[in-house]
Amino acid sequence: MPKTLAEKILSEKSGTDAHAGDIVIAKVDLAFVQDTTGPLTVRQFQAAGLSLADPGRTILFIDHAAPSPNANLSNDHIFLRDFARASGGVLSEAGDGICHQIVAEAYARPGDVIVGADSHTVTAGGLGAFATGMGSSDVAVAFGLGRTWLRVPETFRIEVSGAFQAGVSAKDLILHLIGLIGADGATYKALEFGGEAVARMSLSGRFTIANMAVEAGAKAGLFPADAATKEYLKAEGRAGDYRELAPDKGASYEKQIKIDAGKLEPTVSKPHTVDNTALAKELKGTKIDQVVIGTCTNGRLEDLEVAAGILRGKQRKESVRLIVAPASRRVLTEAIARGYIQAFIEAGGLILPPGCGPCLGLHQGALGDGEACLSTANRNFKGRMGNPNGFIYLGSPATAAATALTGEITDPREVL
Repeated sequence: MPKTLAEKILSEKSGTDAHAGDIVIAKVDLAFVQDTTGPLTVRQFQAAGLSLADPGRTILFIDHAAPSPNANLSNDHIFLRDFARASGGVLSEAGDGICHQIVAEAYARPGDVIVGADSHTVTAGGLGAFATGMGSSDVAVAFGLGRTWLRVPETFRIEVSGAFQAGVSAKDLILHLIGLIGADGATYKALEFGGEAVARMSLSGRFTIANMAVEAGAKAGLFPADAATKEYLKAEGRAGDYRELAPDKGASYEKQIKIDAGKLEPTVSKPHTVDNTALAKELKGTKIDQVVIGTCTNGRLEDLEVAAGILRGKQRKESVRLIVAPASRRVLTEAIARGYIQAFIEAGGLILPPGCGPCLGLHQGALGDGEACLSTANRNFKGRMGNPNGFIYLGSPATAAATALTGEITDPREVL
């Protein structure tokens, strides 16, 4: 029987003929935590008396509070460092970058099953991995057993035709889709993306879309592993990790949604839910106090290139704070070499170390009462950026850069 990507991967990893609705026990190829979920995972793991099933594929990331803003978080970091040394697990230090970006750069492979104690683990689906977030206790078990149980999700097929207009990107596509189906419209489903627009899409764009699949409730966001995937892995020095992977012709989908990329326009999520979407041009005049370019959604080199291209030679609006946080050390290094960081600094921007930065409101860029932020992040619920009295709008790097210039939400096509 023809299979979807989710069914194909989970069949292979469980050694069964798996179909939507089945319960499988699947081999885990990579398990990871970050510094807000990691301490609980490790304590659960230690309490169970387990040892790591595969230390080299068990990663502990220090990225959410990087560098640490207080003693309590610093102590958590010490705890994770000590555990990595004692167990043989891999430690990714503060400043190395966001877990989801580094997983994409260095670890994820097409056809892998990846679990992480972070909901945006789904990002690696852009490479053709079945990647999903789990609770700390579940990840602790995966650490020790190298396996996990999963219900094989039903799949929504998202067929994207046409080509994006100038100023429109993958971020606008995923915001449009979430606005269309709702924040719970794909709960425990796999979102599988395909079509001519996807075939032409860079891995950076695919990661952005996969990252936000969970914002529609999805268990995973999946892309085929194709020529673009092969080129990406080759560029990362991992050509040997490539394998072609695609859904079977005639696979059965619960729902099929067709989107014409050529008809999309710059889109924004308004406070306080991701599915509360509007076109950027409809929000003209909405005052913005802070713009954030970065996060695991849009902190990659391609994102910085787009934003720097708009900001180069110009100045941010005096009333706007412009914050830029590259997603990894590798991204930062290359962005410096290409002049993107200089463009941000000369435009009046502030550069943060690679990491999550303002996204979760733990430190660096928390909002004041009544302030509004346009962010390239993935969530905008009350308090997400450290203050329930703040207002968060979500948009693409192009929309963010254009907004930084004007001080109000701006369709990037106005400044291109």
